[in-house]
Amino acid sequence: MKKLITVLALSAVALSACSSNSDSNTNNGANSGGDKADSTSKITVWAWDPNFNIKAMNLAKDAYAATNPDLTIDVIENAQNDIVQKLNTGMSSGTTKGLPNIVLIEDYRAQSFLQAYPDMFYDLSSVIKSTDFADYKLGPTSVDGKYYGVPFDSGVAGLYVRTDYLEKAGYKIDDLQDITWDQYIEIGKKVKEATGKDWISLDPNDLGIIRMMIQSAGSWYLNEDGKTPNIANNAAMKEAFEVYKNMMDANIVKIHSDWSQFVANYNNGDAASVPTGNWFTPSITAEASQSGKWAIAPMPKLAKQPNSVHATNLGGSSWYVLNVPGKEKAAEFLKATLGSDVDLYQKLVTDVGAIGTYKPATTGEAYTSASEFFGGQKIVQDFAKWTNEIPSVNYGMHTYAIEDILVVEMQNYLNGKKIDDVLKDAQAQADSSVK
Repeated sequence: MKKLITVLALSAVALSACSSNSDSNTNNGANSGGDKADSTSKITVWAWDPNFNIKAMNLAKDAYAATNPDLTIDVIENAQNDIVQKLNTGMSSGTTKGLPNIVLIEDYRAQSFLQAYPDMFYDLSSVIKSTDFADYKLGPTSVDGKYYGVPFDSGVAGLYVRTDYLEKAGYKIDDLQDITWDQYIEIGKKVKEATGKDWISLDPNDLGIIRMMIQSAGSWYLNEDGKTPNIANNAAMKEAFEVYKNMMDANIVKIHSDWSQFVANYNNGDAASVPTGNWFTPSITAEASQSGKWAIAPMPKLAKQPNSVHATNLGGSSWYVLNVPGKEKAAEFLKATLGSDVDLYQKLVTDVGAIGTYKPATTGEAYTSASEFFGGQKIVQDFAKWTNEIPSVNYGMHTYAIEDILVVEMQNYLNGKKIDDVLKDAQAQADSSVK
């Protein structure tokens, strides 16, 4: 499915170029329908995950209804992959029929749509105050200085750690506050020696950990133009690959193949640390018997990269208004809620567990409260602090297409292929496949 989606996203660029006239006609129709848009009494929102994104949007809907009861907001659940396909199919055909007013798009995919269909998204530059949001979220949501997305959740990452396992190995959480990935591996060896537990759980088909490592150094799969593959001469990626192999060679990795196994490895106590996005918190806290046995440290950094910091990102998404009748009402709704409502952001933390990227909300009570499960640590406050330290990179249009290549080359590397050859071959494949 991932490869199919990638093909659709990439082919959309060519399709949008070929159908520029029909796109123009569609957008002229949408824009000329100003009276209809102004008078609309209903807007539609597409999102995925009923327990997170949809729950968050429903909170925004309720907050808006308190002062704007005449607007009906219909929030419809779709799987993320289905949203990607429906958007590509509709936009490439040059028609907006059946498309929503507001849609959630993952940050890694945003540029694929914004650049392939530049006239299909409503300019929100006057709707949000860009400086109110985390800097790293602004690149994926904008093109040529115009902002088309309202940044939503932070994918800010942290190092979740079982403190009881750490203590058996002679460590405390304070020992993990300023470490490199090399030190992380050494600590993992000691923990496994002392407890018999693996240090980390990884899926060989998911290189999210590589993404986190390289973004911490301000690097990405692509150059700053967001189009040209940056692999063969990418020092951060080379070190990240080496760290990954060192983890595997150290025999501290428990392999999983799907989400349920991933979560189970931690809920069952079979693995001791999780370097991942903050959205994993509900999965950790689901095992109530482990309350008080977890803490969250800053992410390790790459030892050889002078720009690497203890903050990075994994995942995250933003809300977009499509250039269809009702766009003004949709924009007004987002402006009044996720674009400015500090109280709403407090509820997103307490009721959903969603940490936003809206800076004015980070001093609220929900952000500064202590978590009993995490030993009294103010985890949301820590995540909010790290959010503002995440290096900005241009995710561009080809994250998953390139990652498909890297997954195969990583296995070649683990099987003995030299690292320079691995990166050189991955560069060649990427150069030919993402043009």
